[in-house]
Amino acid sequence: SSDSLSNIEFAKQNVVIVGPTGVGKTYLVKHIAELIGVPFVKADATKFSETGYVGGDVDDLVRELVQKADGDVELAEHGIIYIDEIDKLASHGNSMGRDVSGRGVQTALLKLMEETEVQLRNPMDIQSQMQAVFDLKSGKSGPKIINTRDILFIVSGAFSGLEELVRKRVNKGNIGFNSNNVDVPMDKELFGHVTTQDFIDYGFEAEFIGRLPIRVVCEHLGSDDLLDIMESSEGSLLRQYEQEFAAYGVKATFDRDALEIIAERAAAERTGARGLLTICERVLRDFKFELPGTSVTELRINAELLNNTTEVLEDYKKKGLEMNADKVIREMKMFASEFHRQYGVKINFSDDAVSAVSERSLSKGTSPLSECNSLFKDYQFGLKLIQKNTGKEDFLITAEAVVDPDAFLSSMVVSSYRDAGKE
Repeated sequence: SSDSLSNIEFAKQNVVIVGPTGVGKTYLVKHIAELIGVPFVKADATKFSETGYVGGDVDDLVRELVQKADGDVELAEHGIIYIDEIDKLASHGNSMGRDVSGRGVQTALLKLMEETEVQLRNPMDIQSQMQAVFDLKSGKSGPKIINTRDILFIVSGAFSGLEELVRKRVNKGNIGFNSNNVDVPMDKELFGHVTTQDFIDYGFEAEFIGRLPIRVVCEHLGSDDLLDIMESSEGSLLRQYEQEFAAYGVKATFDRDALEIIAERAAAERTGARGLLTICERVLRDFKFELPGTSVTELRINAELLNNTTEVLEDYKKKGLEMNADKVIREMKMFASEFHRQYGVKINFSDDAVSAVSERSLSKGTSPLSECNSLFKDYQFGLKLIQKNTGKEDFLITAEAVVDPDAFLSSMVVSSYRDAGKE
């Protein structure tokens, strides 16, 4: 009957995830929490110690869950606590004295994972206790404890060496595993033979691992998986690089053959999806520094770029300089045209003057037009004086004027008086 069903107490099923770095364990749990709308807290097991020792207190995880729930204790009591690097708590039986960061933390977690009540204010934290006193005086009421009965605990780790324990055991039973494959990581087939005793032999308390009835494995990501991540995932690394280059006015596009090479190289890194960033940054870092500031507006990331990165970068830098030269000439002609319109004096720039202005604007990070305005802002006075003395209408500006504008103009003015005297 419905009454008898309602009296059944359902035990929560905490989870242990075995998987190498970078396969998305944290990403997976975080999004599960978002989908079901409960608060989520993530921590590394290595930051904790037994109560009374230097280090974090495992009860703080529950208090943090309340903070993530904006003080809603009832919502926090149905949240998810995710503890990574749990394998670092394994006690290997060779330590002297008390193991405050391994076995002791396992024991501390036992109560939380089953059912216990945690004080909302940390009794070891003076600030928390002072706040509790203020709340009491101000008449603020509310729950003082959090019950962990319905808080789901998910723990994960790489469990390096667990696969070897299992492989040795199953080899004795002649199940068919090759004992020489010492470098083969945990896969789904081998994980099917993992028992509670394997976890105990690895260094976990029987009571601890017994409270983690659901055990799943995340396998290493292959090149096909990494290719799919780049092409299909939300917040794809490709979109991030496209946006980075776009911020500097460069449109970056990735060819399919380049993605396949990136995926293969990232798989060889053996760091999961993190390998994608390692490979992309290794290849594209110099492009991010060198192309901004040039006139390159498009970057095609293809197999040629991946296989001959240095040569392709040099080609882009040369292309940027050539395009920059066109831009410099165009802006310097604009300056000369405006100068003639305002003052009725024609000026022309020699090739070496164009090169000198280009180098100056590139080193200062300014435009060629602004450099001309700065260098020749008072030239109209001297040139009009020369025009009055000699009747000359066209003036050639050379690189000497860029190096020392005042000296160049003074020399021209002196020469004009000399020429006028000769006449």
